[in-house]
Amino acid sequence: MGLWDVERVVGLAADPASAKAGQGLARGEKWSGAGATDRAVWGLCQGSGKQPYQTVVDLSGPAYKCSCPSRKFPCKHALGLLLLWAKHEVAPGDEPDWVTTWIDQRAERAERPERKPGEVADPIAAQERAARRADRVSAGLAELAGWLDDQVRQGLGGFDQRAYTELSRLAARMVDAQAPGVAGAVRRAAGVVGRGHGWPGELLEELSLVHLIVAAHGRLAELPPSLADTVQSRIGWTTETARVREEGEKVEDDWLVLGRVIEPDDRLTVRRLWLRGATTGRIGLILTFAAAGRPLDPLPARPGEYVPGALSFYPGALPMRALLTQTDPRQPAPRPAGVTVRQALASYVESLAADPWNERWPLVLQDVRPARHGDGWALVDEAGDGLEVLPGWDALTLLAVSAGDPLTVAGEWNRAGLRPMTCWHGDRPVIL
Repeated sequence: MGLWDVERVVGLAADPASAKAGQGLARGEKWSGAGATDRAVWGLCQGSGKQPYQTVVDLSGPAYKCSCPSRKFPCKHALGLLLLWAKHEVAPGDEPDWVTTWIDQRAERAERPERKPGEVADPIAAQERAARRADRVSAGLAELAGWLDDQVRQGLGGFDQRAYTELSRLAARMVDAQAPGVAGAVRRAAGVVGRGHGWPGELLEELSLVHLIVAAHGRLAELPPSLADTVQSRIGWTTETARVREEGEKVEDDWLVLGRVIEPDDRLTVRRLWLRGATTGRIGLILTFAAAGRPLDPLPARPGEYVPGALSFYPGALPMRALLTQTDPRQPAPRPAGVTVRQALASYVESLAADPWNERWPLVLQDVRPARHGDGWALVDEAGDGLEVLPGWDALTLLAVSAGDPLTVAGEWNRAGLRPMTCWHGDRPVIL
Protein backbone atom coordinates (compact mmCIF):
# COMPACT_ATOMS: atom_id res chain seq x y z
CA MET A 1 0.00 0.00 0.00
CA GLY A 2 1.46 3.35 -1.00
CA LEU A 3 2.20 6.17 1.38
CA TRP A 4 -0.58 8.57 2.28
CA ASP A 5 -0.18 12.32 2.09
CA VAL A 6 -0.31 14.58 5.14
CA GLU A 7 -3.71 15.99 4.21
CA ARG A 8 -5.27 12.53 4.21
CA VAL A 9 -3.87 11.77 7.66
CA VAL A 10 -5.01 15.09 9.13
CA GLY A 11 -8.45 14.42 7.71
CA LEU A 12 -8.73 11.37 9.97
CA ALA A 13 -8.54 13.50 13.13
CA ALA A 14 -11.66 13.58 15.30
CA ASP A 15 -11.27 17.34 15.87
CA PRO A 16 -8.75 20.19 15.34
CA ALA A 17 -7.27 19.63 18.81
CA SER A 18 -6.47 16.02 17.95
CA ALA A 19 -4.89 17.06 14.66
CA LYS A 20 -2.70 19.63 16.40
CA ALA A 21 -1.65 17.16 19.10
CA GLY A 22 -0.84 14.56 16.43
CA GLN A 23 1.34 17.02 14.54
CA GLY A 24 3.25 17.67 17.76
CA LEU A 25 4.07 13.96 17.97
CA ALA A 26 5.14 13.61 14.34
CA ARG A 27 8.81 13.88 15.23
CA GLY A 28 11.32 11.06 15.09
CA GLU A 29 12.70 11.66 18.57
CA LYS A 30 9.26 10.95 20.05
CA TRP A 31 9.27 7.37 18.74
CA SER A 32 11.23 4.16 19.11
CA GLY A 33 10.82 0.78 17.47
CA ALA A 34 8.81 2.31 14.62
CA GLY A 35 8.32 0.37 11.40
CA ALA A 36 5.95 -0.28 8.55
CA THR A 37 4.80 -3.01 6.18
CA ASP A 38 2.25 -3.01 3.40
CA ARG A 39 -0.52 -3.58 5.93
CA ALA A 40 0.53 -1.80 9.13
CA VAL A 41 2.49 1.02 10.76
CA TRP A 42 3.62 0.76 14.37
CA GLY A 43 5.81 2.36 17.00
CA LEU A 44 6.39 3.10 20.68
CA CYS A 45 5.78 6.63 21.98
CA GLN A 46 7.11 7.58 25.40
CA GLY A 47 4.54 9.35 27.57
CA SER A 48 4.72 10.41 31.19
CA GLY A 49 4.52 6.82 32.51
CA LYS A 50 7.28 4.25 32.77
CA GLN A 51 6.10 2.20 29.81
CA PRO A 52 5.80 3.75 26.32
CA TYR A 53 2.48 3.59 24.52
CA GLN A 54 2.20 0.82 21.92
CA THR A 55 0.58 2.25 18.80
CA VAL A 56 -0.37 0.37 15.64
CA VAL A 57 -2.47 1.25 12.60
CA ASP A 58 -4.07 -1.32 10.33
CA LEU A 59 -3.86 0.43 6.96
CA SER A 60 -6.63 -1.66 5.40
CA GLY A 61 -9.28 0.00 7.58
CA PRO A 62 -7.80 2.10 8.71
CA ALA A 63 -8.15 0.85 12.26
CA TYR A 64 -6.16 1.88 15.28
CA LYS A 65 -4.94 0.41 18.53
CA CYS A 66 -2.98 2.27 21.20
CA SER A 67 -2.30 1.49 24.84
CA CYS A 68 -2.94 5.13 25.79
CA PRO A 69 -6.19 5.94 27.66
CA SER A 70 -7.65 8.23 24.99
CA ARG A 71 -11.17 7.44 23.79
CA LYS A 72 -10.66 9.27 20.50
CA PHE A 73 -10.11 7.28 17.33
CA PRO A 74 -7.56 7.85 16.04
CA CYS A 75 -5.78 9.09 19.14
CA LYS A 76 -3.01 11.67 18.89
CA HIS A 77 -0.36 8.91 18.97
CA ALA A 78 -1.86 7.14 15.94
CA LEU A 79 -2.11 10.47 14.11
CA GLY A 80 1.49 11.39 14.95
CA LEU A 81 2.73 7.98 13.80
CA LEU A 82 0.82 8.20 10.51
CA LEU A 83 2.08 11.74 9.90
CA LEU A 84 5.64 10.57 10.51
CA TRP A 85 5.07 7.71 8.05
CA ALA A 86 3.51 10.06 5.48
CA LYS A 87 6.69 12.17 5.66
CA HIS A 88 8.80 9.09 4.76
CA GLU A 89 10.36 8.98 8.26
CA VAL A 90 9.26 5.44 9.18
CA ALA A 91 11.45 2.73 7.73
CA PRO A 92 10.13 -0.64 6.54
CA GLY A 93 10.63 -3.44 9.06
CA ASP A 94 9.51 -6.79 10.39
CA GLU A 95 6.33 -6.71 12.43
CA PRO A 96 6.78 -7.30 16.17
CA ASP A 97 4.66 -10.07 17.66
CA TRP A 98 2.19 -7.64 19.28
CA VAL A 99 1.52 -6.05 15.89
CA THR A 100 1.20 -9.32 13.98
CA THR A 101 -1.13 -10.78 16.62
CA TRP A 102 -3.51 -7.83 16.49
CA ILE A 103 -3.56 -7.60 12.69
CA ASP A 104 -4.10 -11.34 12.30
CA GLN A 105 -6.90 -11.34 14.87
CA ARG A 106 -8.64 -8.54 13.00
CA ALA A 107 -8.38 -10.51 9.76
CA GLU A 108 -9.76 -13.64 11.42
CA ARG A 109 -12.71 -11.75 12.88
CA ALA A 110 -13.49 -10.28 9.49
CA GLU A 111 -13.72 -13.80 8.03
CA ARG A 112 -15.94 -15.16 10.84
CA PRO A 113 -19.69 -14.63 10.62
CA GLU A 114 -20.19 -15.14 14.35
CA ARG A 115 -18.93 -12.85 17.11
CA LYS A 116 -17.62 -13.48 20.58
CA PRO A 117 -19.49 -12.03 23.57
CA GLY A 118 -18.71 -8.32 23.81
CA GLU A 119 -17.32 -8.15 20.27
CA VAL A 120 -18.91 -5.43 18.15
CA ALA A 121 -20.29 -6.04 14.69
CA ASP A 122 -18.72 -2.96 13.15
CA PRO A 123 -15.54 -1.85 14.98
CA ILE A 124 -15.14 1.22 12.78
CA ALA A 125 -18.66 2.40 13.61
CA ALA A 126 -17.97 1.66 17.28
CA GLN A 127 -14.83 3.79 17.12
CA GLU A 128 -16.78 6.62 15.55
CA ARG A 129 -19.45 6.44 18.25
CA ALA A 130 -16.78 6.46 20.96
CA ALA A 131 -15.13 9.48 19.33
CA ARG A 132 -18.42 11.38 19.23
CA ARG A 133 -19.05 10.59 22.86
CA ALA A 134 -15.52 11.69 23.78
CA ASP A 135 -16.24 15.03 22.11
CA ARG A 136 -19.47 15.45 24.08
CA VAL A 137 -17.73 14.56 27.33
CA SER A 138 -14.93 17.04 26.65
CA ALA A 139 -17.39 19.81 25.84
CA GLY A 140 -19.45 19.13 28.96
CA LEU A 141 -16.42 19.03 31.25
CA ALA A 142 -15.09 22.24 29.71
CA GLU A 143 -18.37 23.95 30.60
CA LEU A 144 -18.19 22.53 34.12
CA ALA A 145 -14.58 23.74 34.48
CA GLY A 146 -15.63 27.26 33.55
CA TRP A 147 -18.43 27.19 36.12
CA LEU A 148 -16.08 25.98 38.85
CA ASP A 149 -13.60 28.75 38.02
CA ASP A 150 -16.42 31.28 38.35
CA GLN A 151 -17.27 30.00 41.82
CA VAL A 152 -13.65 30.35 42.94
CA ARG A 153 -13.60 33.97 41.74
CA GLN A 154 -17.00 34.85 43.24
CA GLY A 155 -16.72 32.84 46.46
CA LEU A 156 -19.40 30.65 48.00
CA GLY A 157 -20.95 33.39 50.13
CA GLY A 158 -24.70 33.42 49.48
CA PHE A 159 -24.35 30.33 47.31
CA ASP A 160 -27.10 28.60 49.29
CA GLN A 161 -29.68 30.81 47.59
CA ARG A 162 -29.00 29.36 44.18
CA ALA A 163 -27.00 26.20 44.95
CA TYR A 164 -29.53 23.45 44.34
CA THR A 165 -30.85 24.94 41.09
CA GLU A 166 -27.33 25.56 39.75
CA LEU A 167 -26.00 22.15 40.66
CA SER A 168 -29.10 20.35 39.39
CA ARG A 169 -28.72 22.11 36.05
CA LEU A 170 -25.07 21.12 35.87
CA ALA A 171 -25.87 17.51 36.75
CA ALA A 172 -28.41 17.39 33.92
CA ARG A 173 -25.81 18.90 31.58
CA MET A 174 -23.34 16.15 32.51
CA VAL A 175 -25.98 13.53 31.71
CA ASP A 176 -26.45 15.15 28.29
CA ALA A 177 -22.66 15.09 27.86
CA GLN A 178 -22.68 11.33 28.57
CA ALA A 179 -20.60 11.72 31.72
CA PRO A 180 -22.89 9.99 34.26
CA GLY A 181 -20.16 9.56 36.87
CA VAL A 182 -19.54 13.30 36.97
CA ALA A 183 -23.30 13.91 37.05
CA GLY A 184 -23.51 11.75 40.18
CA ALA A 185 -20.66 13.68 41.82
CA VAL A 186 -22.42 16.98 41.11
CA ARG A 187 -25.67 15.60 42.58
CA ARG A 188 -23.79 14.60 45.73
CA ALA A 189 -22.53 18.17 46.00
CA ALA A 190 -26.11 19.43 45.68
CA GLY A 191 -27.19 17.06 48.43
CA VAL A 192 -24.96 18.63 51.10
CA VAL A 193 -26.25 22.18 50.61
CA GLY A 194 -27.99 23.33 53.78
CA ARG A 195 -27.36 20.00 55.56
CA GLY A 196 -26.11 20.91 59.03
CA HIS A 197 -23.95 23.80 60.18
CA GLY A 198 -20.83 22.58 58.41
CA TRP A 199 -22.34 22.24 54.92
CA PRO A 200 -20.17 24.95 53.26
CA GLY A 201 -17.05 22.94 54.09
CA GLU A 202 -18.63 19.72 52.84
CA LEU A 203 -19.73 21.48 49.65
CA LEU A 204 -16.21 22.76 49.07
CA GLU A 205 -14.86 19.23 49.56
CA GLU A 206 -17.33 17.76 47.04
CA LEU A 207 -16.66 20.50 44.48
CA SER A 208 -12.90 20.00 44.93
CA LEU A 209 -13.28 16.35 43.95
CA VAL A 210 -15.35 17.39 40.93
CA HIS A 211 -12.66 19.89 39.95
CA LEU A 212 -10.00 17.20 40.34
CA ILE A 213 -11.77 14.83 37.95
CA VAL A 214 -12.20 17.65 35.40
CA ALA A 215 -8.52 18.56 35.66
CA ALA A 216 -7.48 14.90 35.39
CA HIS A 217 -9.56 14.49 32.23
CA GLY A 218 -7.68 17.40 30.67
CA ARG A 219 -4.37 15.59 31.27
CA LEU A 220 -5.60 12.09 30.52
CA ALA A 221 -2.86 11.22 28.04
CA GLU A 222 -0.18 12.23 30.57
CA LEU A 223 -1.44 10.01 33.40
CA PRO A 224 -0.15 6.51 34.15
CA PRO A 225 -2.45 4.00 32.42
CA SER A 226 -3.92 2.64 35.67
CA LEU A 227 -4.82 6.13 36.92
CA ALA A 228 -6.19 7.06 33.51
CA ASP A 229 -8.46 4.00 33.68
CA THR A 230 -9.68 5.20 37.08
CA VAL A 231 -10.42 8.68 35.73
CA GLN A 232 -12.33 7.24 32.78
CA SER A 233 -14.34 5.05 35.13
CA ARG A 234 -15.16 7.97 37.44
CA ILE A 235 -16.34 9.98 34.44
CA GLY A 236 -18.68 7.18 33.47
CA TRP A 237 -16.96 5.10 30.79
CA THR A 238 -17.69 1.42 31.29
CA THR A 239 -15.51 -1.62 30.76
CA GLU A 240 -17.20 -4.64 29.19
CA THR A 241 -17.31 -7.73 31.38
CA ALA A 242 -15.97 -9.82 28.48
CA ARG A 243 -12.85 -7.65 28.41
CA VAL A 244 -12.44 -7.91 32.19
CA ARG A 245 -12.66 -11.71 32.11
CA GLU A 246 -10.21 -11.90 29.23
CA GLU A 247 -7.70 -9.16 30.09
CA GLY A 248 -8.23 -8.28 33.76
CA GLU A 249 -5.73 -9.19 36.47
CA LYS A 250 -6.68 -12.64 37.81
CA VAL A 251 -6.07 -13.57 41.43
CA GLU A 252 -6.93 -17.02 42.82
CA ASP A 253 -7.53 -17.39 46.54
CA ASP A 254 -9.99 -18.47 49.19
CA TRP A 255 -12.05 -15.28 49.41
CA LEU A 256 -13.56 -14.47 52.79
CA VAL A 257 -16.94 -12.76 52.45
CA LEU A 258 -16.58 -9.82 54.84
CA GLY A 259 -20.12 -8.62 54.39
CA ARG A 260 -22.72 -7.26 52.03
CA VAL A 261 -24.62 -3.99 51.68
CA ILE A 262 -27.91 -3.75 49.78
CA GLU A 263 -29.18 -0.34 48.64
CA PRO A 264 -32.61 -0.32 46.95
CA ASP A 265 -34.28 2.67 45.32
CA ASP A 266 -37.23 3.26 43.02
CA ARG A 267 -35.41 2.08 39.89
CA LEU A 268 -32.48 -0.13 40.82
CA THR A 269 -31.26 -2.35 43.65
CA VAL A 270 -27.49 -2.46 44.16
CA ARG A 271 -25.62 -5.02 46.25
CA ARG A 272 -21.99 -4.62 47.25
CA LEU A 273 -20.24 -7.80 48.36
CA TRP A 274 -16.85 -7.26 50.00
CA LEU A 275 -14.22 -10.02 49.87
CA ARG A 276 -10.71 -10.45 51.29
CA GLY A 277 -8.19 -13.04 50.12
CA ALA A 278 -7.11 -15.46 52.83
CA THR A 279 -3.58 -15.72 51.38
CA THR A 280 -3.11 -12.55 49.36
CA GLY A 281 -5.00 -10.15 51.60
CA ARG A 282 -6.41 -8.52 48.45
CA ILE A 283 -9.72 -6.69 48.68
CA GLY A 284 -12.42 -7.54 46.15
CA LEU A 285 -15.78 -5.89 45.47
CA ILE A 286 -18.54 -7.72 43.61
CA LEU A 287 -21.33 -5.43 42.39
CA THR A 288 -24.73 -6.90 41.57
CA PHE A 289 -27.67 -4.98 40.11
CA ALA A 290 -31.37 -5.75 39.70
CA ALA A 291 -34.31 -3.70 38.49
CA ALA A 292 -36.62 -2.48 41.25
CA GLY A 293 -38.82 -5.32 42.44
CA ARG A 294 -36.64 -8.01 40.87
CA PRO A 295 -34.54 -10.42 42.97
CA LEU A 296 -30.77 -10.17 43.09
CA ASP A 297 -28.57 -13.09 42.06
CA PRO A 298 -27.86 -15.52 44.93
CA LEU A 299 -24.77 -14.89 47.02
CA PRO A 300 -21.79 -17.14 46.24
CA ALA A 301 -21.35 -17.59 50.01
CA ARG A 302 -22.66 -16.12 53.23
CA PRO A 303 -20.74 -13.44 55.13
CA GLY A 304 -18.12 -15.14 57.27
CA GLU A 305 -17.54 -17.99 54.78
CA TYR A 306 -14.83 -18.66 52.21
CA VAL A 307 -15.63 -18.80 48.52
CA PRO A 308 -12.74 -20.46 46.62
CA GLY A 309 -12.23 -18.99 43.19
CA ALA A 310 -10.56 -16.46 40.94
CA LEU A 311 -11.28 -12.75 40.79
CA SER A 312 -10.79 -10.89 37.50
CA PHE A 313 -10.19 -7.25 38.44
CA TYR A 314 -11.40 -4.22 36.55
CA PRO A 315 -8.53 -1.89 35.54
CA GLY A 316 -7.68 1.07 37.74
CA ALA A 317 -5.22 2.63 40.15
CA LEU A 318 -7.04 0.97 43.08
CA PRO A 319 -8.36 -2.29 41.60
CA MET A 320 -11.18 -3.53 43.83
CA ARG A 321 -14.20 -4.19 41.64
CA ALA A 322 -13.96 -7.67 40.16
CA LEU A 323 -15.79 -10.57 38.57
CA LEU A 324 -15.82 -13.86 40.46
CA THR A 325 -15.33 -17.29 38.96
CA GLN A 326 -16.17 -19.72 41.76
CA THR A 327 -14.10 -22.92 41.57
CA ASP A 328 -15.36 -24.87 44.61
CA PRO A 329 -18.33 -24.82 47.00
CA ARG A 330 -18.30 -22.33 49.86
CA GLN A 331 -16.40 -23.33 52.99
CA PRO A 332 -16.53 -22.36 56.67
CA ALA A 333 -13.96 -19.78 57.75
CA PRO A 334 -12.51 -18.79 61.13
CA ARG A 335 -12.86 -15.33 62.60
CA PRO A 336 -10.70 -12.98 60.50
CA ALA A 337 -7.76 -11.02 61.83
CA GLY A 338 -8.57 -7.37 62.39
CA VAL A 339 -6.74 -4.12 63.05
CA THR A 340 -7.00 -1.16 65.40
CA VAL A 341 -8.96 1.96 64.57
CA ARG A 342 -5.78 3.89 63.76
CA GLN A 343 -4.54 1.14 61.44
CA ALA A 344 -7.93 0.96 59.75
CA LEU A 345 -7.99 4.70 59.06
CA ALA A 346 -4.41 4.54 57.78
CA SER A 347 -5.46 1.91 55.25
CA TYR A 348 -8.30 4.18 54.11
CA VAL A 349 -5.86 7.07 53.65
CA GLU A 350 -3.65 4.82 51.53
CA SER A 351 -6.65 3.98 49.34
CA LEU A 352 -7.32 7.70 48.79
CA ALA A 353 -3.70 8.24 47.81
CA ALA A 354 -4.23 5.74 44.99
CA ASP A 355 -7.77 6.86 44.08
CA PRO A 356 -8.83 10.27 45.49
CA TRP A 357 -12.45 9.59 44.44
CA ASN A 358 -12.73 6.32 46.36
CA GLU A 359 -16.04 6.50 48.22
CA ARG A 360 -16.01 3.29 50.27
CA TRP A 361 -13.44 1.08 51.95
CA PRO A 362 -13.90 -2.19 53.89
CA LEU A 363 -12.48 -2.34 57.41
CA VAL A 364 -12.07 -5.24 59.81
CA LEU A 365 -11.78 -3.92 63.37
CA GLN A 366 -10.45 -6.12 66.16
CA ASP A 367 -11.52 -6.00 69.82
CA VAL A 368 -14.00 -3.14 69.55
CA ARG A 369 -17.06 -2.40 71.66
CA PRO A 370 -20.16 -0.39 70.74
CA ALA A 371 -20.44 2.83 72.75
CA ARG A 372 -22.76 5.82 72.74
CA HIS A 373 -21.49 8.80 70.74
CA GLY A 374 -23.78 11.82 70.99
CA ASP A 375 -27.11 10.77 69.55
CA GLY A 376 -25.54 7.79 67.77
CA TRP A 377 -22.97 5.06 68.21
CA ALA A 378 -19.28 4.43 67.75
CA LEU A 379 -17.01 1.38 67.82
CA VAL A 380 -14.18 1.87 70.30
CA ASP A 381 -11.01 -0.25 70.47
CA GLU A 382 -8.77 -1.15 73.41
CA ALA A 383 -6.71 2.04 72.96
CA GLY A 384 -9.81 4.21 73.30
CA ASP A 385 -9.90 5.21 69.63
CA GLY A 386 -13.28 5.04 67.94
CA LEU A 387 -15.05 5.18 64.60
CA GLU A 388 -18.46 6.82 64.39
CA VAL A 389 -21.23 4.59 63.06
CA LEU A 390 -23.54 5.92 60.35
CA PRO A 391 -26.29 8.11 61.82
CA GLY A 392 -29.53 6.22 62.34
CA TRP A 393 -27.93 2.79 62.17
CA ASP A 394 -29.67 0.25 64.45
CA ALA A 395 -27.11 -1.03 66.98
CA LEU A 396 -29.40 -3.47 68.80
CA THR A 397 -28.04 -6.66 67.19
CA LEU A 398 -24.45 -5.59 67.75
CA LEU A 399 -25.20 -4.72 71.39
CA ALA A 400 -26.90 -8.07 71.95
CA VAL A 401 -23.97 -10.02 70.50
CA SER A 402 -21.35 -7.97 72.35
CA ALA A 403 -23.01 -7.80 75.81
CA GLY A 404 -20.06 -5.61 76.74
CA ASP A 405 -17.37 -7.96 75.38
CA PRO A 406 -14.97 -6.95 72.58
CA LEU A 407 -15.84 -8.12 69.06
CA THR A 408 -14.34 -8.36 65.61
CA VAL A 409 -16.46 -6.25 63.25
CA ALA A 410 -16.28 -5.89 59.47
CA GLY A 411 -17.79 -2.72 58.09
CA GLU A 412 -17.92 -0.41 55.11
CA TRP A 413 -16.35 3.00 55.79
CA ASN A 414 -17.11 6.26 54.03
CA ARG A 415 -16.82 9.90 55.01
CA ALA A 416 -20.25 9.81 56.69
CA GLY A 417 -19.26 6.99 59.04
CA LEU A 418 -18.99 3.22 59.38
CA ARG A 419 -21.71 0.81 58.27
CA PRO A 420 -21.17 -2.44 60.22
CA MET A 421 -21.84 -5.52 58.06
CA THR A 422 -20.74 -8.58 60.05
CA CYS A 423 -19.50 -9.28 63.55
CA TRP A 424 -18.02 -12.41 65.09
CA HIS A 425 -18.97 -13.98 68.40
CA GLY A 426 -16.00 -16.29 68.78
CA ASP A 427 -15.74 -17.89 65.33
CA ARG A 428 -19.46 -17.56 64.66
CA PRO A 429 -20.32 -14.81 62.16
CA VAL A 430 -23.43 -12.71 62.76
CA ILE A 431 -24.85 -10.69 59.86
CA LEU A 432 -25.78 -7.17 60.98
